[in-house]
Amino acid sequence: MPARHGSPDAQTRAASEAVAGLTPAVVISGGSRGLGLALAKVFAARGSRVAIIARDQVSLIAAADEIEAATGVKATPIVCDITSASAFSTIVAHLQADRLYLDVLVNNAGIGLAGPFVSHGDHDIDRLIAINIASVTRLTRRALPDLIARRRGGILNIGSLGAYVPGAHQAAYYASKAYVLSLTEALAAECSGTGVKIAVALPGSIDTTFHAAMGADRSLYRTLIPQMQADRVARSIYWQFTLRKRVILPGIAAPCLALALKYLPHPITVPLVAWLLKKPEL
Repeated sequence: MPARHGSPDAQTRAASEAVAGLTPAVVISGGSRGLGLALAKVFAARGSRVAIIARDQVSLIAAADEIEAATGVKATPIVCDITSASAFSTIVAHLQADRLYLDVLVNNAGIGLAGPFVSHGDHDIDRLIAINIASVTRLTRRALPDLIARRRGGILNIGSLGAYVPGAHQAAYYASKAYVLSLTEALAAECSGTGVKIAVALPGSIDTTFHAAMGADRSLYRTLIPQMQADRVARSIYWQFTLRKRVILPGIAAPCLALALKYLPHPITVPLVAWLLKKPEL
């Protein structure tokens, strides 16, 4: 009896024919600033069409213009709330309107919360979970079937070195990045041999507006730990992703810090991280 869905080769041909005439694109959430914008520039500079997602149309269009000016490659701006249940359909519709299809999904958008866990309202916690966990899970789940069917493309999730240790005073944020690390490594194992690259990047602290936005700019880690530059982090992530590394530790310090956080016992690392993350009293 023939296979219900046809042979794997027939499925691959059908999936490829479905996007015939369209150009593959790297789709980056949170692509209007910080690391997301830096990643968009790196992918575009290497010849990829890029689409960047954000909620603010003004900053998004400005970022798209900046990418094109820097690389000569057109960037497609997609105004979208990635926490919406219809976000993936919105993204696909924008891509198709520009004769593109999703080839690599970069789940970069994320928010943090600094301060004691009990100081955050329900809305803030729910929003962090929606952006850092639920949207990553939902977009990845929607993108993967077509990537697997075409036997190409990839998923790149942006995590943090904080995935390796509980982070008192940024508890929900650190926990969300632990989820992203666990999910990505599991999916990479499940999708091994499909031709789809699946990776998670775990950078250390990057010198962007992210820390100020969550109220952590005066925390000790911002002054005691060297801050990485977004463009250098983006280049390192790009090359390691190209080389199919599953867990990407960009820069020189990140691999050393990752070893320490993974193998030192929590009775040592948790109080140390808590001290570094605690917001000073005004």
